[in-house]
Amino acid sequence: MPPVHPFDLTGRRALVTGAGSGLGLAIAHGLANAGASIIVNGRKADKVRRAVDALLAGGASAHPLIFDVTQPEAVAEALDAIEQTLGPVDILVNNAGVNQRAPLESFSEADWRKLLSANLDGPFHVTRSLIPAMKARRRGKIINICSLASDIGRPNIVPYATSKGGLKMFTRALAVELAPHNIQVNGITPGFFRTEMNAPLVEDREFSAWVARRTPAGRWGEPAEVAGAAVFLASDAADYVTGHLLAVDGGFGAAY
Repeated sequence: MPPVHPFDLTGRRALVTGAGSGLGLAIAHGLANAGASIIVNGRKADKVRRAVDALLAGGASAHPLIFDVTQPEAVAEALDAIEQTLGPVDILVNNAGVNQRAPLESFSEADWRKLLSANLDGPFHVTRSLIPAMKARRRGKIINICSLASDIGRPNIVPYATSKGGLKMFTRALAVELAPHNIQVNGITPGFFRTEMNAPLVEDREFSAWVARRTPAGRWGEPAEVAGAAVFLASDAADYVTGHLLAVDGGFGAAY
């Protein structure tokens, strides 16, 4: 039977990487509220367990999956096991990522590699592992969490912007490659959100005042406000949407 409404995710299974907190956890809750069963990924078992418990307490179907997205063998092993035990992954949200703010000349090669490995190699490893099964079923939704920094820069985030710019083109090129297989690949570009990663910036009164002035909405975003965009892109309503980056930024990217 067709879904009751185009945003109904009942019967779908969603893997959200880096879902122990922040935007990843908010997206997991949003997808769960739309009916999806959630696989919560992260590197820290205690954090993942707390996220799963919160989802279960809200009536969702949720399962932990501990692996580091930067380790290709661990990724392949974990995703093969989940397909065998729980079933196919219908929706992938590549959310796991890190940031390190500093002038470029102070970055060591190890710091550079670590950041790109998490933000760009990680989505590659996870997505590559899931594509064959999605192709075989001729159905899949891949959502990459990009950034304002996918398009614009500011001081002290050159490696981060490089990784998110790469993720933008990973999204667009892969969308073209997978469209004939009925797999949609899109991205979300969040603006400034009150998350654990941004806590030092939120606490900086001068920076927070700048965010309020620079963002037409006049404030930081709350994590739950990104969930609706993920539900849309994961749903049948977006079956003809691919290669698109959906901004959830309070108008930041539209203003100058």
